[in-house]
Amino acid sequence: MSTRARMLAAVRASQPAALPLPAVPLFEGEASVGKFTTVLESIGGQVVSLSHLNQLAATVALRYPSEYRVASALLRTTVAVNAATAATILESIDLAVLRGAFGVAENGSVWLPEAAMLHRALPTIAQHLVLVLDRRDLVATMHHAYGRLASQPGGYGIFLAGPSKTADIEQSLVIGAHGARSLTVLLC
Repeated sequence: MSTRARMLAAVRASQPAALPLPAVPLFEGEASVGKFTTVLESIGGQVVSLSHLNQLAATVALRYPSEYRVASALLRTTVAVNAATAATILESIDLAVLRGAFGVAENGSVWLPEAAMLHRALPTIAQHLVLVLDRRDLVATMHHAYGRLASQPGGYGIFLAGPSKTADIEQSLVIGAHGARSLTVLLC
């Protein structure tokens, strides 16, 4: 038996008996549009209400310059993006318009599964990000969010909350330092 195998066997032999995981209470909270909007705007994001998804193209056209290079699965785009798109193309995208799966009112975040990203880097490399979300898909807390993730297909995904920002010890806040400079959630 090798030294490595003896060490691993010793580690396995010294493990304590498995215990059941503790029960985690489901903390209640407010899953309202008002709460979600207040929190998201307090961290630099914006929320725009749409009465119907068919207003999406017009709303985006009003808010962003027509010369922007746009990537999206929801709109007619100027840049085609898929999982194999080169980083040199991704870095030139001004606006990404993507569909979020659900939002979390307690922290203003939106869950973006990989299937909705077009490319894993797109939500963090585009200059501006628009997430489209059904207002019926708001949950109150991260406890509810993780409960909802348990019922969805596995794989990569990210919670996005507000535009990218960083602050140093001199308390200088920089928006868009290493990600999208703005984040707008369009609630349908």
